[in-house]
Amino acid sequence: MASLVLDGVAKSFGPVEAIAGVDLEIPDGEFMVLVGPSGCGKSTMLRLISGLEDVSRGRIVIGGRDVTRVAPARRNVAMVFQSYALFPHMTVAENIGFGLALARRPKEEVRRRVTEAAQILQIEALLDRKPRQLSGGQRQRVAIGRSIIRNPEVFLFDEPLSNLDATLRIRMRLEIARLHQRIDTTMVYVTHDQTEAMTLADRIAVFRSGCIEQVGTPMELYHRPANRFVAGFIGAPAMNFIPSRIAEIGGRREIRCGTPDLPVNPAPDGAAPGVVTLGIRPEHLAVVQEGDGDVAASVEIIEKLGVETLAYLQTELMEESLTVRIPPETSLTRGDRIAVRIDRTRIHLFDGNGRAVHEPSRPDTYPQDLA
Repeated sequence: MASLVLDGVAKSFGPVEAIAGVDLEIPDGEFMVLVGPSGCGKSTMLRLISGLEDVSRGRIVIGGRDVTRVAPARRNVAMVFQSYALFPHMTVAENIGFGLALARRPKEEVRRRVTEAAQILQIEALLDRKPRQLSGGQRQRVAIGRSIIRNPEVFLFDEPLSNLDATLRIRMRLEIARLHQRIDTTMVYVTHDQTEAMTLADRIAVFRSGCIEQVGTPMELYHRPANRFVAGFIGAPAMNFIPSRIAEIGGRREIRCGTPDLPVNPAPDGAAPGVVTLGIRPEHLAVVQEGDGDVAASVEIIEKLGVETLAYLQTELMEESLTVRIPPETSLTRGDRIAVRIDRTRIHLFDGNGRAVHEPSRPDTYPQDLA
């Protein structure tokens, strides 16, 4: 096991800067997830850590050792790719043990370590099969086994579940979480799926345009996003963003939103008058009887997902639909006239540059959500 430090790491491809001076410290044994939209630089960062790409500037330190200019084979890291990259003519056991066999390790040692890796991944019964006889999830386990057998200091995962169907992805997420618990090795996992990030990570680094927007635990990013980008990326369904303003009313500053000029809250200390954006998550809105809430609405679309239902509403607050999470047993249908009530203790505020405006007294987390 080892810690991983990225010190001002940058990567340029000609005039294009893919990674723009990233600083990140990953403690020994942590499960760090790099998440962001396609093209944000997260996979490039993984390739820099592994040594598959050269760093333009900065340092990469693994276990206290500067490996910035060290060859990939000598970094003692193992990478699991999106594609399984298994040898089709070899058995599962031969695929897992290939690296050790190539290093001319004793056959008995190779056999023993292949068996240990197979037991961890629960694929002992598959050792004599060829890759064509395996399902997608089984092939990914074999690819992970090939990495485990090397006893690396750091595991790198590059969107390993993106080729699997939805049900299998959930199952494999659990397997990877169990694997981390068993071997307690530093892991860096790249995905564009924020659900994967939230369920797997000890901490998450949110990437955009080659930079890290915010680093924190899943709940820190959910409850206290640093900016509008993080607020919209973390959480499913996404946060609602309502055009608003801070106005001087009767000698004090208030947040007012939407064309109804709905008064919401007193403005945080230091917030200047002007245009802002109010953010509110779908679970922090409530559907009530028409006339009882903060703003009138009409039901546009109802999505029944079994455990929950999502309602997309037309309101005067915003041009886009307002998303509300409601109980699954709802009787709402398209065209119903209702009202929406805003939980004023859960609003987020973003200035004209998209930065979060926090009240000094506001807690970092909400204990009732963490119980």
